[in-house]
Amino acid sequence: MILGNIDLDLFKTLGLYKESLLWWQVEGLMYTSTGYGRKIPTSHMIKWCGKWRRVYCCIHSNSGTCYILQGNDWITVD
Repeated sequence: MILGNIDLDLFKTLGLYKESLLWWQVEGLMYTSTGYGRKIPTSHMIKWCGKWRRVYCCIHSNSGTCYILQGNDWITVD
């Protein structure tokens, strides 16, 4: 279930954003061999409810939706 929407630029302005590369991003690799998937981790992190949360991307057919998880629910990120 999608709960709401977050403006990433606002979080950057408020200092609630950081970029944290994963090991495979540092090596120039992709998370999956095709580049598609339901829960692809990105290098973006935002502070939500006092906790740093990674932004994930659901990518299928050259179209993606970025989101963070709160429990089992998605909060989309623009």
